[in-house]
Amino acid sequence: MKQFVAILLLCTLFFVLGCEEVGGVRTIRLAHGLDINHSVHRAMVKMGEDLDSVSKGKLRIEIYPNQQLGTEREILELIQLGSLDMTKVSVATLENFAPKTRILGLPYLFESREHAFEVLDGPIGQSLLDNAKQFRLKGLGYYDAGFRSFYTEHAPVTAPDDLKGLKIRVMESITAMDMVKSLGGSPTPISWGELYTSLQQGVVDGAENNLPSFYLSKHYEVCPYYSLDEHTFSPDVLIVGTQFWDMLSDQERAWISEAVKKSLEHQRKLWAESESEALKKIQEKGVQISYPNKEPFIEMTREMYRAYEDDEELNNMIQQIKTLAN
Repeated sequence: MKQFVAILLLCTLFFVLGCEEVGGVRTIRLAHGLDINHSVHRAMVKMGEDLDSVSKGKLRIEIYPNQQLGTEREILELIQLGSLDMTKVSVATLENFAPKTRILGLPYLFESREHAFEVLDGPIGQSLLDNAKQFRLKGLGYYDAGFRSFYTEHAPVTAPDDLKGLKIRVMESITAMDMVKSLGGSPTPISWGELYTSLQQGVVDGAENNLPSFYLSKHYEVCPYYSLDEHTFSPDVLIVGTQFWDMLSDQERAWISEAVKKSLEHQRKLWAESESEALKKIQEKGVQISYPNKEPFIEMTREMYRAYEDDEELNNMIQQIKTLAN
């Protein structure tokens, strides 16, 4: 709590100093929790370069990576306050602020990456981005964060029964917690920055994430088993605060939108490369890769969909997503 108060005071200072243009240059303060080698950070660097170019130096981006300014949840709160301008967050974190986005965290909702982006780049994805506006958050688009899978310390997960009794780290997401519970595990929310130590000390028995995050975080040093069950496709969402967005001119918004489009396209290419590299690298490190049959996992998580049957809007959205797979 003390750390967050300190971050809030720092960001409030940023806001006071940065909300006015300085020398005709407006600085956009962007914070996120990822490593600087991650494809999303690299795409954000490109976004900054493109924005500087298209605006002829009138708009620039200042990036604070590696949770320098807090966890994803804390950063979103700062953006709502107007103390920060932009971030990327997992859709699992966003569901705590814009509840309708929780459907994107449902297990086995998407059959492939192509299916996922047909949905995310279409009317359904845009509708979910627009829904966040009422919570002072404007979604600009979706970065690729791949499929999430389980990794464990003592034994591989080859079937749902292997999760029984295991403490599995999840993000602060009701949907993620419900998924682990439905498979027999014990979900344990822990911040990303604290996870390596928690795995090392046995606070949790494993976690779930995509391949590049598993590799870049060096979690393979404490969890030598990675099971490609690919239970969820949870995109990263690029967010700006509505308070920040509303004070921009139409021209500035157009410049940002152009730079964002190029950034999303660039990141998705980088992601495909980083995923292949991560799989190769963790195998070289001695990680045992499992390819479990997904059907038992699908069957055990089916109950989660029944919880949406009484919500006409979200249930219709889920059915539309399923239809697009065909």
